[in-house]
Amino acid sequence: MASKKSTTIGEIMSERLETVNESDTAQQAAKKLRNSNVSSLLVVDGGGKYVGIITERDLVRRVCANDVSSSKVIIQKIMSTPLITVGSSSLLRVAANVMIQHKVRHLLVVGHNGAEGIITTGNFTNYLKQNVDMDEVNTAIIQSLLEEKKEEGMPPN
Repeated sequence: MASKKSTTIGEIMSERLETVNESDTAQQAAKKLRNSNVSSLLVVDGGGKYVGIITERDLVRRVCANDVSSSKVIIQKIMSTPLITVGSSSLLRVAANVMIQHKVRHLLVVGHNGAEGIITTGNFTNYLKQNVDMDEVNTAIIQSLLEEKKEEGMPPN
């Protein structure tokens, strides 16, 4: 089904890290998301340290859904913190488990030199599109269903 080689997070992550200052407004963040064509921005404090993340989802749920003016909402008040991280040498299943466990869709990827990139559910989707043979998956599912019917004493069809 998938490639037999174990793929690491570092191989499929996005190395492009876009940032926004924690003192910026939600409107500034929304414009940067649009202009950068990304789904999240890392939030930095005055010293340039990563302190959180703001996603399109955060803006929708914490600003738009509350009918608040985006120009009046400060990122620090709506960012997700602490940052959830995963090592760049970790296997894909590790990142998937971390995302599920923490109920997040974006992970900061860290390595020996600090932040190296970001991994999102979109990275997983692209990886699967490129590396999974759907005909093989469908055949395996059909075979499994046929075997299940056989075990239950049902005719194949």
